[in-house]
Amino acid sequence: MSILGTKEETLKGKKSLVIYFSHTGENYMSDGIRNIDKGNTEIVAETIRDITGADLFKVETVKEYPYNYKECCDVAKEELKTGERPKLKRYLNDISEYEVIYLCSPIWWNYMPNAMLSQLEKLDFTGKIVKYVITHEGSGIGNCYKNVEKYCNGADIRKGLAIRGSFVNNAKETISEWI
Repeated sequence: MSILGTKEETLKGKKSLVIYFSHTGENYMSDGIRNIDKGNTEIVAETIRDITGADLFKVETVKEYPYNYKECCDVAKEELKTGERPKLKRYLNDISEYEVIYLCSPIWWNYMPNAMLSQLEKLDFTGKIVKYVITHEGSGIGNCYKNVEKYCNGADIRKGLAIRGSFVNNAKETISEWI
């Protein structure tokens, strides 16, 4: 398993899938709390799709996270504390047709949201190349790599990328270079 991403070959052209979770509503941004109609992570996922031709799978919970930023943070903190896995509207059950899996997630309380883990724990990543992007406003990747290591067992895990949510609309070149 390669955590450092030392392999240099291009991943463009390989059958790819982006699995992502994104939050809309009030989000913390570099200039304070703002309402966003499209989540920062969704913008990153769509950028990866545009560059690679990857398929997209959006992780959506049955019970939506609160619109209000503080309330959403409280729910996320409680899920992390209890280990609760929110139920999803639909689950992806098989990724066998894909060579490369991109995971895109915000960072909540230093880890991937439990909604993302609800999906990841159901998949077999054996033999897959896994790359991950974390959107943040100052936390960087945090401990999200621990989620990737745990739930993507058997994968060739490559170096992660942290992108500030406030900058996702101008990150195409950075994402392309990372791919």
